[in-house]
Amino acid sequence: MVQLPRNLHRFASGALVALGLPLVVFDAALSQENVDVELVLAVDVSLSMSPGELEIQRRGYAAALSHELVIRAILDGAYGKIAVTYFEWAGTFSQRIVVPWTVIASAEDARRVASQLSAMPPNSARRTSISGALQFAGDLFAESRFNGSRRVIDVSGDGPNNQGPPVVGVRDALVSDGITINGLPLMTSGGLATSFDVDDLDLYYRECVIGGPGAFMVPVNDWSQFPDAIRRKLVLELAGADERPAAADTGVPVLFVQSSAYDCQVGEKMWQNRSWIYRDP
Repeated sequence: MVQLPRNLHRFASGALVALGLPLVVFDAALSQENVDVELVLAVDVSLSMSPGELEIQRRGYAAALSHELVIRAILDGAYGKIAVTYFEWAGTFSQRIVVPWTVIASAEDARRVASQLSAMPPNSARRTSISGALQFAGDLFAESRFNGSRRVIDVSGDGPNNQGPPVVGVRDALVSDGITINGLPLMTSGGLATSFDVDDLDLYYRECVIGGPGAFMVPVNDWSQFPDAIRRKLVLELAGADERPAAADTGVPVLFVQSSAYDCQVGEKMWQNRSWIYRDP
């Protein structure tokens, strides 16, 4: 479609009105493709993740997205399709899109996405900015050409936020925009910077990261659990809150949002206390 320059567009609109002809207004939202869920997969690749763990993550997501239970959950939706994008993150400005927005409406679509995840190896980077990842995910929704009945961010990570703005404020802004944030706290680590881990990462994610309608998280205590955890988490996200009680009977612990006192800046404080190790430019 040819777009008129702004001043010419105003002139043409005024001429139509002056001639008594109907003025047709095109709404960009009308051209968006309807899907059941717009799903952003935000995956931690900070230095606290070992190369082996990065590979487990990639393989786990590829296997989960193409699993028959996940495909069935997609096809059972009102539109029978979702839009998904996958990016890897570390510090505030370290985000890399691996799979751009893509529709999954069949097993073949899912296999194509899985093959994209296997096409190039993951790269790790310094620091951990969950808030930066969430902001980046919010921008991806703004650029999406889809109209999802639900918008969901699925964020995984093995440590608390230690760079960028406080995560709670970013989370709350996204939730106020109708976005649900679910978590996959990885409570095992073989990486390089384990001194910045917290023992109760599941509580951190519950109180400081996840939020929105029906938000939940699935903690991973051992890497052997990861393939099952991510598959079942996707099934829960695609099923929606109304269908979760049956879908949640999976054997993997699922924690929903609760309320308790927690220091959501624990990661920032840990970094400040150890800032002599690294110096930002």
